[in-house]
Amino acid sequence: MLEGIDEALIEQVKRDNAEFSHLLEEHEQYEQQLVAYNDLRFMTSAQEVERKRLQKLKLHGKDRMLEILQHYQVVPRSETSTL
Repeated sequence: MLEGIDEALIEQVKRDNAEFSHLLEEHEQYEQQLVAYNDLRFMTSAQEVERKRLQKLKLHGKDRMLEILQHYQVVPRSETSTL
C-alpha cells in the first residue's frame, strides 16, 4: 500500500499520530470492500458507483497518509509529537 516507505517509519507514525492510524484502518477496510466488489462477476450501476466512491475515498486517504509521512521525514522526530 505504501510502497517504498520504511516500515519502521510507518510503525512510528502509526503509534504517534492518531489521524494516520485511523486513515490506515480506513484504507484497509476500503481495500477489503473493493476486493469484494472486484470479485463480482457483474455489478449493478449502484454497485459500480459505490466501487468508484470507495476508490476515491481510498486514494484520498492514501494521499493524506503520504502527506503525514512526508512531514515526519522532514521534521525531526522530537517535534512530531506536537502534530
